[in-house]
Amino acid sequence: MKQRCLNKHSKDYEHYGARGISVYQPWSDSYEEFRDYVHEHLGPRPQGRSLDRINNDGNYEPGNIRWATLSEQNSNRRFFHRHGIHGQLPANSTDR
Repeated sequence: MKQRCLNKHSKDYEHYGARGISVYQPWSDSYEEFRDYVHEHLGPRPQGRSLDRINNDGNYEPGNIRWATLSEQNSNRRFFHRHGIHGQLPANSTDR
């Protein structure tokens, strides 16, 4: 979470920190703050799940994280390919 959002040398930074996704400051400053929040609000990490943001454009912050399966995470991601966003061609596209 912190590497993706704060480390410009992280391979994933362009998809997180460069997009403006941040980490709630108390969590960024203190692992214990983050750990205690997760323990109280999400519980232990269930097998086969990892941390996910509920609102994909939102920050890592209270109320916007959950334990999710890979399938849930894949359905909660941005989708880009050569035909634009969600299969829609860009307005200026000549590939019609």
